[in-house]
Amino acid sequence: MTIQEQYDDAMFEFSRGEFEGAVGKLKGVLAKEPENFDAQLALGMAFYRMGDCSSAIAEGLKAEKLRPREQLVHTNLSLFYMKAGDKTKAEHHGLQAKIESWREDAKKSPVAQKGAEAELQMARQTPRPMKFPSQPWKKAKQEEQAGQSIKGGTR
Repeated sequence: MTIQEQYDDAMFEFSRGEFEGAVGKLKGVLAKEPENFDAQLALGMAFYRMGDCSSAIAEGLKAEKLRPREQLVHTNLSLFYMKAGDKTKAEHHGLQAKIESWREDAKKSPVAQKGAEAELQMARQTPRPMKFPSQPWKKAKQEEQAGQSIKGGTR
């Protein structure tokens, strides 16, 4: 049986609520492949579902070492710490999860695609409207009309 098949079996048991069986199979996957991030993350969640917050936190921290900038790791750790009663660490990991989501959003934005220097540029002022050269023919016409209105007003 391949590692992927073992992982799939563990996740099937997890989905059926058989967390003890899932834990055993996930530990088997990690014994053969210690860097398997998905198995490490799932193991932490399986312990959490069993009510073992200290083991969930320990496995979550191992997942964090594998991928320190993974949003889901910090979301899970926030959940685990909150359940364990450590609000400070829960808020810390909740903030880290939010920061990672912002990083992902920034990678998808058109500004990020322009290059790294665009990220740190100052806002530029809007250009001033252009002044056109004076138009003497309009000025003379306006003066002429103004003079007629004054003359017309004295009659």
